[in-house]
Order: sequence, then structure tokens, then C-alpha cells
Amino acid sequence: MDKADRRASRRNRSARRQAVKRVNLALQGGGAHGAFAWGVLDRLLEEDGIAFEGISATSAGAVNAVVCAHGLAKGGREGARHSLREFWQQISRIACLSPIQPSFFDRLTGNHRLEASPAFLAFHMLTQVASPYELNPLNYNPLHDVIEQSVDFELLRRSPQVKLFLSATNVRSGKIRVFENPEMSADVVLASACLPFLFQAVEIDGEHYWDGGYMGNPALFPLIYRCEQPDIVVVHINPISRPDVPRTAADILNRINEISFNSSLMREVRAVEFLNRLVAEGRAPSPDIRQVRLHAIEADDVMQHLGAASKLNADWAFLTDLHAIGRRRAEAWLLDDFPKVGLQSSIDIQGRYL
Repeated sequence: MDKADRRASRRNRSARRQAVKRVNLALQGGGAHGAFAWGVLDRLLEEDGIAFEGISATSAGAVNAVVCAHGLAKGGREGARHSLREFWQQISRIACLSPIQPSFFDRLTGNHRLEASPAFLAFHMLTQVASPYELNPLNYNPLHDVIEQSVDFELLRRSPQVKLFLSATNVRSGKIRVFENPEMSADVVLASACLPFLFQAVEIDGEHYWDGGYMGNPALFPLIYRCEQPDIVVVHINPISRPDVPRTAADILNRINEISFNSSLMREVRAVEFLNRLVAEGRAPSPDIRQVRLHAIEADDVMQHLGAASKLNADWAFLTDLHAIGRRRAEAWLLDDFPKVGLQSSIDIQGRYL
């Protein structure tokens, strides 16, 4: 290859690099509903024109984040897709032994809401009067073994391909704790996904943690301050709005859960919009502050019809249904909104969040 050919080859490589748009991902938690985010990631990983700089995640989102990052570090995009599918298959296999999984009738009828499941209702009532320290004194969490088998945490700490920010809630102080790549471990993931009515608080370095969704679902500020790219794609799990007022006890509890786990995200988006206005008006308090461009991939119209109990439904048919929906919504986002990445927000921040 002569000098001219080498220069042309370098220009082509540079053009390909410039064509790739880098974004940050914000993955919400939501138990088995995290299979929707699995589908979103699965579709985005097929696109050579998009890459991830950072991922901020909570609970089920944290699980998706570490499994995806592990796969990227080990086998690139296809490695990430393979790792995610294998993880969710393992979750389905171990969950099928649980007494609160949907009955055979539920599976046949597609009853993913599960409010009518006697086993689930009995279990839910039990968690209201007995703590996990009483119900599960040995602190057994099947997710621990699956995470350990699915993720090489030493690889994530040593050779990170993606910046990870996993949120957990400090039980004593009530403050958010964001764990980054050098701190990654199975305990960090379990802390981010620790539902206090089901599992004992996870101890890390003498502090105890519950699910990160209480204080950051997910946290946006690490992506703003620790990443270079100003584009953030929020993958929603919990519906922000609902068309009807809940009437039943189950629906009321479900809506309280959704509002609670969306509240921190809503507050952060308000702060982002305020800073964006200051930057646009030339009144930013620091030249380092830049506009943040927000994007969203969601399926509120689907999630509105799923009860809170279905977040514990790890039946493979249910998970793959959500995965398929996630792929379709990611495909629609790539067609409609991806061209706006790097230029402007693709959602109406004022109308959606404020």
C-alpha cells in the first residue's frame, strides 16, 4: 500500500469514527419489567452507528448495565447481546421454582397482572408483617449466584469499555450512593436491587444499602459530570402518567410505587432543564456547564396494563414478550429520534417531566 492509499485508509477510518454517535444511557429499575430494557439494549447493540460512553442504572437496570458492560468487554457487541440473553434465561430458570410465580392458568391466559394469584397475595401480606430478617434469616438471594456466574467483575474493574454508575440508597443516611467501575462487585449490584421487603440490606464497607430507586431511578448527575457526551437516553420502565385514577387497593399501591420510583428522575430533569435555560441565555454560573440533550425510549402504553406483581413474573414467555416490545420501541426511536442525537433533545422536556 503506497502513501496515498494509506492516507485514504486513515481518512476512511476517521470518517467511520465520526459517523458513530456516542450517548449515555440511563436505565430504570423495575424487576422483571427490566426485560423491556434488555430488548432496547439488544436492538441498539446491533447498530454500528451508536456507542455507549456511560450507563447510569438502578436495580434491574443495574443488572442489565453490568451484564451488557461485561459482554462488551469480553466479546464486543455480539458478546453483550449474548450475555444479556443468557442472563435472562438463567433468571427465568431459577424463578420458575418460586411459589409466587404465575400459576399454569395465569400462563395460559396471559394474565401478567397477577393480582388474582393467591400465592402472590399471601406472600405480599406476609411481607407486611414479617421482615426479611425473619422470613429469610440465612439471607439467601438467588440473584447473587446468577450475577457471579454471568459477570467477570475483575474484567469490569480492570478493562472497562463503558463507564458504569450504579445507584443504591444508604439505609442510615437516606443518601444516594453511586458506585463506579473500580468498585464493581456482585454486592454492589445486589445493593442497587435490594427491595427492603424481600431482602436484607446489603452491607458494603460497613454501610447498609437498599434499592437505589428510592433516591435515583436512575441518577442523571453522574452522566452529566463524569461523562463527555451531553446526550442521555433514558430507558423508562415505570409509567410516568396514567389515564385513569386507581380504584382498587392493588392499583393504588402500584401507582404509589410508580410515583415514588419516578420522583427522583423528575426532580433531576427539572434541574437539567433549569441549567439548560441558563446556558441558552448565557447566564450559566460556570463555562464548564453545557446543555444536556435528553432522549427517551419507553412503552408507557404497555406498562400501564401491568400490575406491580408482574415485576416478579420471570416466566420466559413474559420476559421475551417484553424483550420484543423493547426491540420494537428501540427500532422506532432509531428511525424517528436518533438523527437528533448530537443536535437537540428529541423529547418535549417541559411537557413530559415538568
